[in-house]
Amino acid sequence: MSYPIHNKLVIGIASSALFDLSASHKVYEESGEEEYRKYQEANIGTILGKGVAFPFIRRFLNINKHFPGQMPVEVVLLSRNSPETGLRVMKSIAHYGLDISRAAFVTGKSPYTYLPAFNTSLFLSANAADVRSALANNYPAGLVLPSLIEDDEDDMELRVAFDFDGVIADDESETVYKRNNDVLEFHAHETARVAIPHRPGPLADLFRKLHVMQRYESALLRRDPGYKRVLSIAIVTARSAPSHERVVTTLKDWGVSANETFFLGGMDKARVLSILKPHIFFDDQLSHLKSEGGTIPMVHVPFGVANPTQPADS
Repeated sequence: MSYPIHNKLVIGIASSALFDLSASHKVYEESGEEEYRKYQEANIGTILGKGVAFPFIRRFLNINKHFPGQMPVEVVLLSRNSPETGLRVMKSIAHYGLDISRAAFVTGKSPYTYLPAFNTSLFLSANAADVRSALANNYPAGLVLPSLIEDDEDDMELRVAFDFDGVIADDESETVYKRNNDVLEFHAHETARVAIPHRPGPLADLFRKLHVMQRYESALLRRDPGYKRVLSIAIVTARSAPSHERVVTTLKDWGVSANETFFLGGMDKARVLSILKPHIFFDDQLSHLKSEGGTIPMVHVPFGVANPTQPADS
């Protein structure tokens, strides 16, 4: 049975984020498109290794198992491959038992233009140009950064962590801080506007829809007190008091909340992330996207004042 995609929380993912395509990419870079095609056809039966976003996607799809009546989430493959070279990716998806049936193969072009067709609330890719192009056209996107893959098969809880400014919210306040790198000026701005909610940032829709999934879980928990939640949402921000209050104001106005919220006052975020162990962390500043041992899956959202405009092919 086909469920209307416009009623779902949809993530679009490039094969470069879902699987380890380092060997394939090396062939493409060194030998060109035709040799890449031959390489993929010769290795069509060789299953691709897990990519950085794999543990996140596997747990995200698991949400449907708890709500078979709604089937509220979906993942769509959005690939620069042709259908022929993409067969290896689809076979790898089937091998791992990932419930991904919709795909777009655009043969060398950027797939970001098709994001609205699939009602996507997030596009994940390891291609920086594709991510920047998507954001420049007001589509939600994130660049998956290289990291070690840790995927505990017995741990099915999905932990998602977000920075606030430039990710969930717009970059208004970050712009104030960046003007003079003045924390006191930033706090004064936020205190004066404490009752004014922020405008949505690039991943606001994703955050809101994940909160809807949590409401589904709350309803299920009321019917079944033994139910164990599978989704946990955290906000990890460099803000501290008194600027924390506008974050609370914004979330309350939007009718959403997080399970855990950390106001770190500029403290190294890795200290919290190493304990939280999210399956994905979104931040707009590369300087925040570091973890000890490189074991936290990090996603850069190159949006706003923290990310000066660069050419799409940079």
